[in-house]
Amino acid sequence: MPEVTITVRGEHELRRAPEQAVAHIAVRAEGPDRGLVVERIAALAAPIREELAERKAAGTLVDWSSQRVAVWSDRPWAGEKRLAVVHHAGVDITATFDDFAALSWWITQVAERDGVEVRYIDWRLTDDTAAALEREAAAHAVQVAVARATAYAVALGLSEVIPAEVADRGLLSPGAPTARALMAATGAMDAAAVDFRPDDITVSAAVEARFTAR
Repeated sequence: MPEVTITVRGEHELRRAPEQAVAHIAVRAEGPDRGLVVERIAALAAPIREELAERKAAGTLVDWSSQRVAVWSDRPWAGEKRLAVVHHAGVDITATFDDFAALSWWITQVAERDGVEVRYIDWRLTDDTAAALEREAAAHAVQVAVARATAYAVALGLSEVIPAEVADRGLLSPGAPTARALMAATGAMDAAAVDFRPDDITVSAAVEARFTAR
């Protein structure tokens, strides 16, 4: 029998519990006087920033960040009547925790403050863990591809399988889906409903491989 080209796909999936949680909160203020609204947002956001800075300095927080204050105005409608101008101000703040008990306490405490909205929580792995799992998943995906190609060859009565090409999914066939995905579970928007037992994070890899069998 002449040489046969075998093209296969190998896939593998790993799961790991989240190691970090990124809490996203928004601080908002509004009113008829622009100056007072700006003062109000500063008074609401400053204590949160100070507390997070203290936590970071004490080593109980991985990191935090705060965007600049945004100020805008609009004139709402009441039926067909245009109301007076309302001024708004807001600032988004993120805080990254690796102690989920501390996160739970902080979310509960900060959500009770005026003008604070807990938007969502991103559960994630550290960069080192994510990279290691991607490498491991990719290696297993290649092993799956080799096993599939070998099974095809044996079914054809061939005994030697020689690798010719191995690539992330889509590179052997242009236009195919992307090679791998790292997905994180996301928490709820209501602090009272945030699930502090998040699902495992899934790291998956897929490769395409071409072999010559004879």
